[in-house]
Amino acid sequence: MTDVRYPFTAIVGMADLRLGLLLNAVSPAVGGVLVRGEKGTAKSTMVRALAGLLPSIAEAGGCRFACDPAAPDPHCPDGAHTDGSAHTRPAHLVELPVGVTEDRIVGSLDLERALADGVKAYEPGLLARAHRGVLYIDEVNLLQDHLVDLLLDAAAMGRSYVEREGVSVRHAARFLLVGTMNPEEGELRPQLLDRFGLTVEIAATREPAERAEVVRRRLAYDADPAGFAARFAADEEALADRITGARELLPQVELTDAALRQITAVCAAFEVDGLRADIVMARAAVALAAWAGRTRVEEEDVRKAAQLALPHRRRRNPFDAPGLDEEQLDRTLEEHAEQPEPPEDPQRPDGGGDGDGDGDGDGDGPDGGGPDGGGPDGGAPAPGDAPDGTAASDPADGPPDTAPPAQRPAPGAGRESAPVAAAEPYRTRLFKVPGTGRGAQGRRSPAETDGGTTVRARRPRGHLSRLHLTATLQAAAPHQHARGRSGRALVLAKDDFREQVRRGRESNLVLFVVDASGSMAARQRMGAVKGAVMSLLMDAYQRRDKIGLITFRGAGAELALPPTSSVEVGAARLEQLPTGGRTPLAAGLLRAHEVLRVERMRDPDRRPLLVVVTDGRATGGRTALADADRAAGLLAGQGLASVVIDCEAGHVRLGLAHTLAARLGGPAVTLDELRAEGVAALVRDHRSAHLLRKAA
Repeated sequence: MTDVRYPFTAIVGMADLRLGLLLNAVSPAVGGVLVRGEKGTAKSTMVRALAGLLPSIAEAGGCRFACDPAAPDPHCPDGAHTDGSAHTRPAHLVELPVGVTEDRIVGSLDLERALADGVKAYEPGLLARAHRGVLYIDEVNLLQDHLVDLLLDAAAMGRSYVEREGVSVRHAARFLLVGTMNPEEGELRPQLLDRFGLTVEIAATREPAERAEVVRRRLAYDADPAGFAARFAADEEALADRITGARELLPQVELTDAALRQITAVCAAFEVDGLRADIVMARAAVALAAWAGRTRVEEEDVRKAAQLALPHRRRRNPFDAPGLDEEQLDRTLEEHAEQPEPPEDPQRPDGGGDGDGDGDGDGDGPDGGGPDGGGPDGGAPAPGDAPDGTAASDPADGPPDTAPPAQRPAPGAGRESAPVAAAEPYRTRLFKVPGTGRGAQGRRSPAETDGGTTVRARRPRGHLSRLHLTATLQAAAPHQHARGRSGRALVLAKDDFREQVRRGRESNLVLFVVDASGSMAARQRMGAVKGAVMSLLMDAYQRRDKIGLITFRGAGAELALPPTSSVEVGAARLEQLPTGGRTPLAAGLLRAHEVLRVERMRDPDRRPLLVVVTDGRATGGRTALADADRAAGLLAGQGLASVVIDCEAGHVRLGLAHTLAARLGGPAVTLDELRAEGVAALVRDHRSAHLLRKAA
């Protein structure tokens, strides 16, 4: 594998990404850049190439924390660095792996030595190595939230803290932060998105000529890395010199009052939360001016800063896509642009206007209002729908079915209906997986986690990171006489140490199995069903869950969305879901069994929650209900946590969904009962079901 990096100047296209990275190289105070884009778009290649353009840094001799010898960190764990020794090295590029632990990021303290020998034995982490360089987080959206928060805190404060049972270490950690992510694999939460200074959306070009040039250069690099890099050496040197020059010019750039007013007006117009966006835009605009070689921020700098700093701050819920209304941006900038002072009229010493008396000078009157919104009220049933919300029969469907009602296809089941829009989402009740898990930290089910409340102590499993001080002292106390204790200090042995066991909440895999057959096809009914599933998707997003979506209709079941962290993709698939055909309930349950079997092998610690959305009907032959019952029994035999959302409508109810829920061993909840307002009733249902399972 070659050590010659791909040149930054050899990358084709992606102007916004290039600019975002360069602005952070000029002014790391901008707050980093988040690169959002599909796979295979050279995100990682460009970030690694940027590190080679950064100026070399002077480092104090013997310092593991990259202290500047001209201004060493007074809190540096390696000392004050008074000997004056120093050396120069290139800026580090530190890459953060997805499976990284907190100790690997911030460093680790040897608590055994700290207590037994009184020595602060501290091993620096990745933040120490990244100081004054680049910290690159590939697939940042796949990191656990508390680790992302930790990284962003360090980036914002320029310092890393390690606190363990009264032992504290801190050191400087200022770095250029770059995160990349593929939105198809899950979004970052809005509060974490807001902590990144800039964001850039990228996609592969659709121009054949440009794509050909990308491939041509990549093949040339693979064939002769050194020769390819030599072709761009002059361009690389010129770009590195420009970065250095812009850094030197940065303190001289003036952010005028007019430019600042435009920045704050734009942030207010787009209703971004808080003031971080205003500060980031101001810093980015100053960096843009320095990059252009100017000492004054212009309107073009403010516009470009807004395009880079605001789109990811516009999300209001997980189903919103980042974006910015360019027309609104231009209007706001124009309204708040610096106006030249009018020449003074010697005949009008008061400088007055034309005397129209309205005081605003814009000549605008009332807007006159808009349309009255009249038209169809939308409340009447759709043509062909019966008054009870189910689809009315159609002579074209053929002769009446003589099968029992539970197996009889619903009216309209033989036709496919166009996708129906989901009803407005709402806050749902909380469903938990019984017992105590050990999955990834989240907000749904009880689990042993890295955070949370300390519930007991145990002997360490591997490296001791969460010391249980009281339990450690209790274990050591009976042996002090035998160990020859003579002073006030305890004599500790390795077997005395105990670690904390903490109880918190985990995230789960929520697998939706949704009936999309003709029995669900009535328009008002399917809209309500989709609204319920959308609400549950929102709940899964808030509780940090993975989700999967299986639909069944017609001849079988389909895995519409493999288990993923991307709730946005799940919502999009749900919106596009057509309905119609028969109701192969058994096929849907069997597909769920197979998906869960595979996921259990991939991630054995993540416990699943099965959510079946159906009215309980099953068609496809006289044994359809019996087949569904056997499939439900197969799932129940795995001890699977489940809930059935009963979508049955009309005055005559067969109760099939409740029968299915009993077979699965979980509760059945109607659409009306799903809302969070009746949470006390749901708690009673869960407790009753759990007690029944224990009694059985």
